Amino acid sequence: MSFARPVRCLFCSFSRTTSAAAPRVARRQFHLSATRFSDQDSKFPNGNGSPSKTLEQISRDMRAEDIKPYTEEEKARLKEQYTPEQIAAIEAGEAAIDAKDMAEQFAIRRDPMKFKYLDDFATIEPGVDKHVRTPVTNTDYNASLKSEEDFVDDFARFFAQMPDNATAADWVRFVETNRVTLGKEENELNPHSSLVPDLFGPGETLSGEQKPVKYVEDDQPRGLKSEEMTEALKRLIKTTGYTVDEIRGLKSRALVSHSVVNQTRLGKVRRTYCLSIAGNGNGLLGIGEAKSEEAADAVLQSKYRAIRNMQPIPRYENRTIFGDVQGKVGAVELKLMSRPPGFGLRCQSLIFEMCRAAGIHDLAARVDRSRNPMNTVKAAYEALMSQRNPEDIARARGKKMVDVRKVYYSGRI
Repeated sequence: MSFARPVRCLFCSFSRTTSAAAPRVARRQFHLSATRFSDQDSKFPNGNGSPSKTLEQISRDMRAEDIKPYTEEEKARLKEQYTPEQIAAIEAGEAAIDAKDMAEQFAIRRDPMKFKYLDDFATIEPGVDKHVRTPVTNTDYNASLKSEEDFVDDFARFFAQMPDNATAADWVRFVETNRVTLGKEENELNPHSSLVPDLFGPGETLSGEQKPVKYVEDDQPRGLKSEEMTEALKRLIKTTGYTVDEIRGLKSRALVSHSVVNQTRLGKVRRTYCLSIAGNGNGLLGIGEAKSEEAADAVLQSKYRAIRNMQPIPRYENRTIFGDVQGKVGAVELKLMSRPPGFGLRCQSLIFEMCRAAGIHDLAARVDRSRNPMNTVKAAYEALMSQRNPEDIARARGKKMVDVRKVYYSGRI
């Protein structure tokens, strides 16, 4: 080691020209363009001829007196878009924040660590947005289907009470409101279920438009008509509830395949071992193992078992994992590390395929000691499943989660 190098670096640090106007930026940049710090005026001045102000100038000149209550005209516009309950909630939320604090904390983030993306609140995430379940009192365990005699009585009651000027609308109303079970009415109309109901009904979309629903005929198997339904595929459909098209849409891949030998008194029995993974690319991942005398049968059985064993993988922002996790199987020790947006998958090929199948886009991994492929896949799956959700930790401690990613008040809190 040279002793002149530290001295030379010390003199270099003193000899460098430092500019007070140019702040220091983070060294890790995810794009090649330089960060802009200068404020520019708008190219389009307003029609009054007064000099226009940029958003940076507005945030810099903000005062507590500039935040005023809603006028009558603004309240009339709000009533056109919101209900009275929503307007009351908006006014209560704004009254809870002091105008002085709002003026001090109102700013636009322009630091190098600002986020280049925004959360899309127009999409519905089943893990966050959940329906309110009906009460347990709606359940009726003694409910039974009506018999033919019960339906005959319903029809007789309808014809007896039918008005003289009956129309087709009366018949449609009777058919739609007639019950098919005996017992509590709430058990049929609004039953209680431990499962989360579907966020959308058949043909319903987020925009409110109704799309035509295509129903599959009962005499045809679900999926493609030309699909060869094997016994193994039928058992898989019955076990998982997936259709043939959904099984085809899954991302499955055989990662490890080699021959194994079992020594018996009759000689050596040679078979093929296969380890496969399966995922939907949106948070589900499973692994499966199989052995067979034929290599194709081993691959098919392992893929079906991987589909049957799929479990949800916790994902942070649907792109990476929650923090750093470790996994160990046999002599294989590995560590999976979360990474910021745009980092990509920088890991071993086996872990790369698992992340693609699970829908993880930003991750780094380091494999220590042994590099056995079979144990590497199992250790990576164990590490992914060992993640702890911060919300569960906060709930166990009796605390509340607070977002500290500098997204509220432009990072001033």
